[in-house]
Amino acid sequence: MPKGLSGASWKVALLVTLLMQTVAAFLNQCVPVLAPLLTGSAGLPPEAAGHLSALGTLGTLAFLIPGGPVLARLGPVRTLQAGALLAAVGLAVAGVGGMLALGLSAFLVGLGYGPTPPAGSRILSATAPARHRSLIFSIKQAGAPLGGVLAGLLVAPVAAAKGWPAALALAIAVALVSAAIIQPSRRSLDVEREPGRPVHPRALFGRHNLTGPFAALRLHPLLPPLTLLACSLATVQGCFFAFAVTWLIETRHLDLVQAGAVFAAMQAGGVLARVVLGWMADRTGNAAMNLIGQGLGGAAVVTAFVLLPPLGFLPTLLLGLLAGSLVASWNGIYQAEVARLSPPGRVAEATAGSTTLCFLGYLVPPAIFAALVTATGSWLLPQLLATAQLGLVALLVLPRLRRRH
Repeated sequence: MPKGLSGASWKVALLVTLLMQTVAAFLNQCVPVLAPLLTGSAGLPPEAAGHLSALGTLGTLAFLIPGGPVLARLGPVRTLQAGALLAAVGLAVAGVGGMLALGLSAFLVGLGYGPTPPAGSRILSATAPARHRSLIFSIKQAGAPLGGVLAGLLVAPVAAAKGWPAALALAIAVALVSAAIIQPSRRSLDVEREPGRPVHPRALFGRHNLTGPFAALRLHPLLPPLTLLACSLATVQGCFFAFAVTWLIETRHLDLVQAGAVFAAMQAGGVLARVVLGWMADRTGNAAMNLIGQGLGGAAVVTAFVLLPPLGFLPTLLLGLLAGSLVASWNGIYQAEVARLSPPGRVAEATAGSTTLCFLGYLVPPAIFAALVTATGSWLLPQLLATAQLGLVALLVLPRLRRRH
């Protein structure tokens, strides 16, 4: 454990990172939950939700790649606060309405989400007991689907009852309050920051800073195949969740509140599964194989979900819960493995590099998905392609991960 954080309680660290992961995910998921209303108000087709999702991911990458110096200078807690405020600004921009405002909004919300993986990993890698690393990281990452649950249960009903501007105002208030709540933790968790670290454009966009996170993937031979598997898992999760509410309304004929409830069930499945599967990864001592199993199982369940005919609200809710349990529960184990494989002092850098490539699964596939829906008029083909690539990638990396482990 780094000396500067030796006095920091891992319980405080976990509470701070869990809260901000939940809030960041809540703000991030407001866009897909409100997508049918936002795109409709802007005169855009429903599948434009995929382009908004891609812009959000692009915003996240815009922090992950050059943001290392910012994280080092501000410290992880202050950087998480800044991310929440950026996302709040992004949601306020969405209130302007129109295509350009929605695009900028999605980008800013994604930019605000960007600090969450490296800042959270930096805090937890320095404070979490090694024997419970996967569990603690998974509890923190459970905040991602938990934020989605809150978005589905709170934002959709408020939007249906009071309109989408009221839903955006609620989300902005959550961002501001959460940033204020974690302020006292800066004293213990931001002690290793580098106040003199330059953050001018040359420092942020210089060659060394831009390539450093990717070079960090050479620190261990398991990092590249692990990152490839994570990218494949992100593809299914990104496509599944970005279009979930719109797809349920368009093809399963649910209303916005029902679709929001199914979306919340998908995310709720991920909350419980992240904790349970994180605990299992610690007990088995073979986290990589756990991820392989989740990939194959998630591909099978999502395929069944999209192939089945409309079954009504309750069966759809239960299937969403099961699917979310598998495709939204891998992130914590993955980030714990990246932290475990990285040398001390290089965790944030390796996490940023691996997560950047992983987030390509959230960036490119949803845009391709939207284009395929437009070109073919079918939601089924893109969904089947997404699950098929996950099954293939899981089988391809299986021998290497099993042998190297």
